[in-house]
Order: sequence, then C-alpha cells, then structure tokens
Amino acid sequence: MPSKSSARLAALTVAAACSAASTLALTSPAHADAVRIHDVQGSTRISPYAGKQVTDVAGIVTGVRTYGSSRGFWIQDPSPDADPATSEGVFVFTKSTPKGVAVGDAVTISGTVAEYVPGGTSSGNQSLTEITRPTFTVVSSGNPLPAATAVDARSVPDAYTAAGDAAANGSVNALPLRPSTYALDYYESLEGMNVRVADTRVVGATDPYTELWVTVKPYENRNRRGGTVYGSYGSQNTGRLQIQSLGSTAAFPKANVGDTLAGTTSGPLDYNQFGGYTLVASELGTLKKGGVERESTRKQRRDELAVATYNVENLDPSDDTFAAHASAIVNNLKSPDIVSLEEIQDNNGATNDGVVAADETVRKLTDAIAAAGGPRYDWRAIDPADDADGGQPGGNIRQVFLFNPERVSFTDRAGGDATTATGVTKVRGRAALTVSPGRIDPASPAWENSRKPLAGEFVFRGRTVFLITNHFASKGGDQALTSQYQPPARSSETQRHLQATAVNTFVKDILATQKNADVIALGDINDFEFSGTTKLLEDGGALWPAVRSLPESERYSYVYQGNAQTLDQILISPSIRRDCDFTYDSVHINAEFHDQISDHDPQVLRFRP
Repeated sequence: MPSKSSARLAALTVAAACSAASTLALTSPAHADAVRIHDVQGSTRISPYAGKQVTDVAGIVTGVRTYGSSRGFWIQDPSPDADPATSEGVFVFTKSTPKGVAVGDAVTISGTVAEYVPGGTSSGNQSLTEITRPTFTVVSSGNPLPAATAVDARSVPDAYTAAGDAAANGSVNALPLRPSTYALDYYESLEGMNVRVADTRVVGATDPYTELWVTVKPYENRNRRGGTVYGSYGSQNTGRLQIQSLGSTAAFPKANVGDTLAGTTSGPLDYNQFGGYTLVASELGTLKKGGVERESTRKQRRDELAVATYNVENLDPSDDTFAAHASAIVNNLKSPDIVSLEEIQDNNGATNDGVVAADETVRKLTDAIAAAGGPRYDWRAIDPADDADGGQPGGNIRQVFLFNPERVSFTDRAGGDATTATGVTKVRGRAALTVSPGRIDPASPAWENSRKPLAGEFVFRGRTVFLITNHFASKGGDQALTSQYQPPARSSETQRHLQATAVNTFVKDILATQKNADVIALGDINDFEFSGTTKLLEDGGALWPAVRSLPESERYSYVYQGNAQTLDQILISPSIRRDCDFTYDSVHINAEFHDQISDHDPQVLRFRP
C-alpha cells in the first residue's frame, strides 16, 4: 500500500491544480439578478444557478481561508428562508489569499456559480457550491455573525442517505434534499453555513494534517475505548464529522480517540476530498483527555504458539521508529513466536534505483528487538522484482516472517524467488510446501502491481503449521461514504476478490492433502471481516476469521475518518478453530493515537497445536 502521506500529498497536488477546473459539466453562462444565498444553493445538491452569473448576492462574512489550494471566504444570509433544505451559506472562491474582507463584513458578491468537485469528477465526490471569479463590495463591517446552527444527536437523522437515482447512474445529485430524513441531506442543507457542536467525543485521532474526527452521537456503535465501530456497509455512523482549524494549526489539539472537545466548536461547514463534510473551526473546544492507554496482550503460555501480524508502515533504514516498533513487539505483543510483518521496504526505502534487498531493514529491526529485551528473531522473506509489487515507488515493500528460533523452527525448502510459485505436495503422508519460503502463484493477474503472498512452513513442539502472510491490494480508488453515488462503488475490491480466491484455493490444496493441517492466513487484508473479500477467503470452510471471536464492538485494527474498522486479519483452518483452544487479541497501540508509529494495530493469535 502506498504511504498515507505520499498518497495524500499527491492528491493535494491534484486538488491544487484542479481547484478551479474540476467542476461538473454545466449549462452555458447566463445572467441572473438579485438572488439570495438560499436561491444559489437550491434544494438539491446542484445549484439551479450553476454556470450562471449572479449579481449582488448579500451576506455576512463568517470565515476567511488564507491557506491551501481553496482560498476564499464564506458568507451567510442573516435572514433565512423557511425551507430547511436550502442552505443560507456559500463559499466564495478567490483562488489567491482574499484581501479587503474580514469576518463580520456585510458584503455583496457578484460572480459565477460553480459546482467544484474535490478530487475531480472521476472521484465520485459530491460537489461544493461556490461563487467563483468574484467581485465584491464591503457594505459595512463589525456586524454580528448569524447564529451557528447546532449539530447534535437530535438534529442528525439516523438514516444515512437515500439510494441514488437510477436514471443518473446512482447519483443523488438531482434528488430533493430531505434533511429531516437523511444525515447526508442534513449536512448538505448546512453547506457553507456557520455550525457548532458541543462536548463532542473524538473518534479519529489528530492526523499530520491537523484534522480530527468527532461524533455528535456518543452512543452510536460505541466501543469501550470511545471509538465508533464500522460493523457493516449499512453502519456508516451518521454522527461523524471532521474538524479542521480555520486559524493557527499550532494551537490545534493533539487528540486521541476517546478524548473530548469540551465546550463549543464552531465555524463554517465545508466539504472536502479527504473527509466529506468538515467543520472548519474558528472556535475550538478545549481538549479533555479520555485516558485511553496503549494496550498490551498477555504472554503466550509454554504450550501455546503465538502468531502476530503487524503492518509497520513503509519501514526502511532511514526511519526513526525502530526502537518504538521493537518496544511494541516486546512489551505490547509480548514477543510472539512468529510475527508477520507487512510494509518492510528495501535497504534504501523510496530511492528508486533498482535495490530490492531488505536485509538491512530487517536486521535493524531485529537488533532493536533484541536490545529491547526480546528474542533474537530469525527471519525469512523473498525479495520482489523491482517495482513489481506496488506500494511507494522504489520502496519494494514486502512481507517478512520473524520467528523465535528458541521456540519455533522454520522448514527451509530451496527454490523460492520473486517469480517461482510454491505448491503443495505430500511427504510421509502429510502436506508440505514444494518451496519454503515461497510465493503463491506470483504470475497470476491477481497480484499485478500488488504484494504476493508469502507461504512458509513452521514446526512448533513437533507440529507443522503453515503460514501465509498477505498484503492485499489497497482501497485506493473506492468512492467515499459521502460520495454523490449511493451506495458508493468499491472498485478496488475486484482485485482483492481475485487475491482472496487464489489464497483460498491454495489453502484448499493443503487441506485436500492433509485434512487436519494447521493453516493460518494473516496480514493486511485491506478489507473488513464482513466483506466479500473475507467471504471468498472463507469459501468452503477452508478458513475462518478469528477476529469474529471478539465482541462486535472490539473488531477493529484501523481508524479511518472516525470509523474503527477491521483491515488486518488472522484467518484459521478448521483444525485450529475446532481443536486448538485459540484466543485472539487486537492490540490497540496505534490507530487510536495521534502519535502513532503505524496506522495499523497488530493482531495476535495464540493456540495449542
């Protein structure tokens, strides 16, 4: 998976380039006089004046944005109409830093109404109604701002959105807004207006871009640590709202999940590429810590095999996180017998020069683990072909097995490389890999520009255990939950479905050779425990996602846009589920915290083979 920062920076570059141009196809410009803001906004997502010139649109300036690619200011009509579907606020896009205008100014605006789509029209995002190429007159200054509309559990509907219009390829753009019925319609009816939230719980930690997520519905799918769980495609969690700052980012709170923004947070309601509806705060509540601590799992017992999966997020020798990762493995994961690592980069990271070996990266981590009091892990991996496995260009990310040779032995069978497939054979009546470590069908189109599964054969207390470590294709390209298309398209899952089928077929080959074989498929599956991808991994009873042994409220390893969700999984064969007295733990050390060393939480399975 590409690093989150590189993907985000690339998207920001696109947004900057397309700020004025990424608009919906509109009617030819015409002229309209003396319209009000609610006329401009209209009662659907698309302005009835889109593409037209408007003159002397009056309002009070409620916020001025002087940074980023979308500079301008918001205005709001202090005299609203009686229609709850029509917003009384609108963004005035000035392109460069707006001059001669301040909060509290009463202004009249003339310009062209446009529907700007953050991320471009191909993203599927909803559009933001703007007045572009503006000229304006300041009528007076120092005016009181229109009262901020309270957004709370009573005002936000429980239903998320209507189904899209079949005649418009699933788009909700042309549907009349029903703000008392659907949450997305409610937020859209407030687009550009001054809104406020009060005493809101943080459900998405502060990120490097000074953003966080709160919920105005504190009991909506809550887990014990204060997060909001995404447990199905119909459980979008309507109370989530992104918070940004309209002022200095230096004062932005460094919040963790479970904290509270106490008091009032208020400002214009925006819509952006990376979070949908966003309160751009001119007033921020006070951070009240919730006291959530990083978890530690228990140590495996002598007769238990402990297997973990951990995405270390593009780890390369130049990183300063080795000691922190080592501490996490030793102190929080209690030194599992086997650790499947995802996103180990080559020896010079993102430098794109043909280097593919990662021995320096792994050695630096294993040295740090030993220095932290952990075991001296041995390891196995296969170097990918250069730039053939996706991820950050030049980084050559791959999966790596770490194992404690004092507890586990690895069965080496020579011949594994980037392009050679491992298979299943029978040795003395039991299943065995033809190549160990080896890759599963690396030439298959399922793995094009994606990480290939790494299979290995381990022995614990005389019992063979087959491990398949995975890093499936990312969710890049999927439409957002706030997309104009409802339900949003998940185009990326097409490749993951192929990948899941390939892994499932391989596991079935093992089980057909030895019915009671202990098989574990684990890693960053990049999909939910209720997803079609997981169902394909399970097909025929070959595997079962052990995360389902946890209460529904505890099934998460990742937090995205305030939704705690499962991306990292450990799936087990029937013999482990039935006979091996297993326990499972999602160890929350990263995803809920602003000072994370990875954006994924590791998972640990313990069982008695």
